[in-house]
Amino acid sequence: MAHQTPLGSSASHVSCLDLWREKNDQLVRQAKVAQDSSLPMRRQQLAQDALEGLRGLLCSLRGLPATVSVLPLELTVICNFITLRANLAQGFTEDLAQDIQQGLERVLETQGQLEARLEHGLWGLWDSTLRVSSLLPELLPALHHLAGLQAALWLTTNRLGDLTLLLQTLTVSQSRASEDMLLLLKTWRPPAEESDAPLTLQDARGLRDVLLTAFAYRQGLQELITGSLPKALSSLHEAASGLCPRSLLVQVYTALGTCLRKMGSPQRALLYLVAALKEGSTWGPPLLEASRLYQQLGNIAAEIESLELLVEALSITRIPEARQLLIEVELLLPQPDPASPLHCGTQSQAKYLLASRCLQTGRAADAAEHYLDLLALLLDGSEPKFSPPPCPPGPCVPELFLEAAAALIQAGRAQDALTVCEELLSRTSFLLPKRPRLWEDARRRTKESPHCSHWVSATHLLQGQAWVQLGAQKEAISEYSRCLELLFRATPKDKEQDSEEAGSEG
Repeated sequence: MAHQTPLGSSASHVSCLDLWREKNDQLVRQAKVAQDSSLPMRRQQLAQDALEGLRGLLCSLRGLPATVSVLPLELTVICNFITLRANLAQGFTEDLAQDIQQGLERVLETQGQLEARLEHGLWGLWDSTLRVSSLLPELLPALHHLAGLQAALWLTTNRLGDLTLLLQTLTVSQSRASEDMLLLLKTWRPPAEESDAPLTLQDARGLRDVLLTAFAYRQGLQELITGSLPKALSSLHEAASGLCPRSLLVQVYTALGTCLRKMGSPQRALLYLVAALKEGSTWGPPLLEASRLYQQLGNIAAEIESLELLVEALSITRIPEARQLLIEVELLLPQPDPASPLHCGTQSQAKYLLASRCLQTGRAADAAEHYLDLLALLLDGSEPKFSPPPCPPGPCVPELFLEAAAALIQAGRAQDALTVCEELLSRTSFLLPKRPRLWEDARRRTKESPHCSHWVSATHLLQGQAWVQLGAQKEAISEYSRCLELLFRATPKDKEQDSEEAGSEG
C-alpha cells in the first residue's frame, strides 16, 4: 500500500502551493484572454469566471497558517482579485478595503504582532506592516503592489492625508519630509518582481504610473477651477506626459487650453484645442472651450461655428471603447462635475448656448430657428430635464419660450411668435388663480413659483409687440393692457407682506 503524505506535512504544503500558484497564473491568463475578446458578452463572462476563481483561490489560501512561504502568493492573489473586481465594478467598494486589511493582518501574524490590528485605523495597520517588512524582503514586491491598490482606493475616496503618509513611508529613504504628492509618487520605486513570481494582471510600477497621471490630472483640474493657473498648467503638463489614454488626453489638452486662455495666451490655447480634437472622438469639451476662446477674441463667426459643431457632436451616440481589465486612470477620477469647465452638458444645453449667442450677436433669424429646434427637442420628451449652462441661475423652460418668441419677433416672424406665446399661455395662465405651482411640464415639482405671473405678463407683452408688427393696433393694445393688469395686480399675500413691512417701519 502506498504511503499517504499527511495534508499538513511540508511536502503536501509545497505541493498545494504549486497547484494554487498554477491556478493563479491560469486565471490571470484567462482574464487577459477576456481583455482581448471582441465579443462583449464573452469578455464579461470570462472576466467574471476569472474573478470567481480568484475569490475561491483566496479562500483556500486563507485557510492555511500565515507563513512567509504562503504570503507572496496570497498577497498576489489579493492584488489580482482587487484589480479585476474594481475594474468590473468600475470603482472601489468598501469590501475591497477589507481584503487589503486581511492581507496586512496576515503579514503581521507571521511576526506575532496581532495587537497592531486597526489600533490606529487602516493607516496604523499599514504603518506596522511596513515597519516589519524590512525583515521580510521576499514580501516587498507584493506589499508594494498592495500599497498601490490602497493608494488608488484612498485617492478615489479623497483620503489624501492617509495617502500622503503611506507614500512617505514607501519612499522613506528619498523624501520622508515631503508632502508634495506628485513628488512622492515620482520618488516611489516599487521593487521589481522576480522572474519566477506568480503572474499579475498589473504590476506595481504600472499602477504607480496610473496613480501619478490620475493625481496630476485631478490636482490640475482643481487648481484650474480655483484659479491657481500657473500650478494648474504645471500639473496638467505632468498629466499629459504620463500614462494618459487618448480619451483622457482629450480632457487634459482641453483643460490646458482653458488654462492658457485664462492666462491670456489664446494662440497657445488654440494649439492644444486642435490637438484635443485630433486625439479622439470625444469632441464636446474642446469644441465648447473653442467657442469660449473665439468669444474672448471677438471672432463671432468662429464662435457660432464651434457651437454648431458642438450641437452636432452631442447628437451622436458613441459606443464606448472596451476598457482593459486593469486599474486605469479614468477609474481613479471623480464623476464629471457640472461646475467643471470641461462639462459640455447635453445636446439641448448646447443648443441653448447656440440660440442665445445668436440672439445676443444680432443673428435673429438663426436664433429663431435654433430656439424652435430646442423647444421641439424638449417638448417631445427626449430630454425632459433641462438646466441650461451655466447651472443655476439659468432660464427655466417658460423663459425659453419667452426668449424664443423674442427671437421670432426680431426675425420678423410675428405669427410664429404668437403661436409660441399661445403655447406658453396654455401651460401657465391656468396656474394664476391658484397662486401658481411650478410648471409641471418644465420641472415636475410641487413647490410654488413666484414667477408665473411675470411669465404670463411677459407673454402678453410679446404678443403685443407681435401684433404691432402685424399692424393690428387694437389687438396690441389689448395685450399690453393684460400685461399691465397682471403686473399691477396685488395678491393677498403681497398685501399682507406690504402691511407687515409698513408696520415694522412704523
